[in-house]
Amino acid sequence: MKMLNSVSGSFRKKAGDSRSGEQRKTRLERRIVGATNRWRFPQDHFCGDLLALSQMCNTLNVDLDEALKNPDRLCISKFQKLFSENIMNSGTQSGEADVILECLGFKWELHHPQIFQSGTLAKLYLTALIQNTKSSQRELDKVQKAHPSGRIKKRSPVKKIIISMRINDPAVTRVAFALALKNLYMKEVEMTVDNVLGVLASAHILQFNRLFQKCVNMMMNRLAPSTIKNFYLAGCKYNEEQLTLACEKWLEMNLVPLVGTQIHLRQIPEPLLYKVLKSPRLFTFSEFHLLKTLLMWVYLQMNCKVQMIPIHETILAFFNSFPKKCCFLEQDPGQNWMPLFLCLRLHGITSGKDLEELKHINFFPESWLVRVTANHYHALENGGNMVHLKDLSTQAMRFGLLFRQEYTTYSERISIYGYFFEIKGIKHDPTSYSFSMQRIKHTDLECPSPVCEHSTISLRSERLVKYEIQAQALVDGRWQEFRTNQIMQKFGFIKPGCKSHALKIQTVGIPIYASFAFIFPAS
Repeated sequence: MKMLNSVSGSFRKKAGDSRSGEQRKTRLERRIVGATNRWRFPQDHFCGDLLALSQMCNTLNVDLDEALKNPDRLCISKFQKLFSENIMNSGTQSGEADVILECLGFKWELHHPQIFQSGTLAKLYLTALIQNTKSSQRELDKVQKAHPSGRIKKRSPVKKIIISMRINDPAVTRVAFALALKNLYMKEVEMTVDNVLGVLASAHILQFNRLFQKCVNMMMNRLAPSTIKNFYLAGCKYNEEQLTLACEKWLEMNLVPLVGTQIHLRQIPEPLLYKVLKSPRLFTFSEFHLLKTLLMWVYLQMNCKVQMIPIHETILAFFNSFPKKCCFLEQDPGQNWMPLFLCLRLHGITSGKDLEELKHINFFPESWLVRVTANHYHALENGGNMVHLKDLSTQAMRFGLLFRQEYTTYSERISIYGYFFEIKGIKHDPTSYSFSMQRIKHTDLECPSPVCEHSTISLRSERLVKYEIQAQALVDGRWQEFRTNQIMQKFGFIKPGCKSHALKIQTVGIPIYASFAFIFPAS
């Protein structure tokens, strides 16, 4: 104690000496705490006990000056290196556990070479050693001692180090925690969708990076309508951007064609839904399909007891039942969801029947529908010119094809302001596809046809179109994206002027989500 006080007094005297600001920055900041007057670092991530650090360095034969640069990381890595060299690579290891972990009401028997894969367990183990330096010295001597040659005497029982940790995360169950600890000993431990969230939470608490990334990879490859919510929330909870982006990307493609057809649509968190609706990569068969999906999401939020997807007429009747004093989005239940519907491109709904339906249910503000209708009339009077649309990526009319494995060719026909187009996908061989759009005459349509029913017909021989075609497919957990440039082209009725540039792709992914975006510039 006298020597420590002498050292501390000497240090205080030196601290009062005049020094340049630059020299002062190069020294480690220290302070005296505790009854023993030990020097300690103020950083939170390391206890800063210099006496204990010095004792550990003597035990491990580590230079103290090097340890001071990063005491936490250096000591853990040095211990891990010693244990791995003397135990894990020796090919012989006693089956007797030498570490007892008290956690979740259980006592888990572990071996110190394995626990250094976990940052949390490693720190707890080192702390236990520091608290009893003499005991830690004896344990290290046993670990570093080579097996004697010849006859092996009966080994004395190994003194077990007891460590404990408290876990408050409800996602960590005993089964999930046991699987996480099992991964310390085995590289391949089978996990399921049901327990992967608990294992992920356990790996996060244990600071077990290899297992954590393994869980993330599994979740990214097992995205489905039933898992998208919990996987996305887990990515947000642990700030795992890779996982949250994978969830967003998956939902951009599957919101309308897959999730929108299942009761799991109710579980989609509103922040995630908003991001997906704002994305220019969002896939939809048409704007009206997207609107129906969003109306169904709102319906399911307000009818929590419904366990089956309702028919569209049921949804319309529900919204039509609200008071007519103002529209649904301006009433208390709907005001919070206004930002979601502002993401829609209502000008992409051109069918008079569909617009009349929206007016009847009194869902949107009247000013919205008046503006959409006025723009439609203005475009019709000017030969289809969409003067109110400028940006192809955020304002274009959008349509989509979902090209499935069984297709060799697949097409849909659409009508915009009296112009008729066919959007088409062709499979040339098992990995080669092309997607294009073509202008067709109204006489080529089968009558009666939903496309030409109650539709105007333009007699213009040419139509200037600005368009872009893109296709996306999932391959080994990664999305492949293909797209044309933004192309300006006049479409006539005679080949080759009636057909767009083709988007040709090579992929093994299936299905393929092909999107067609276009506007009619002034001409």
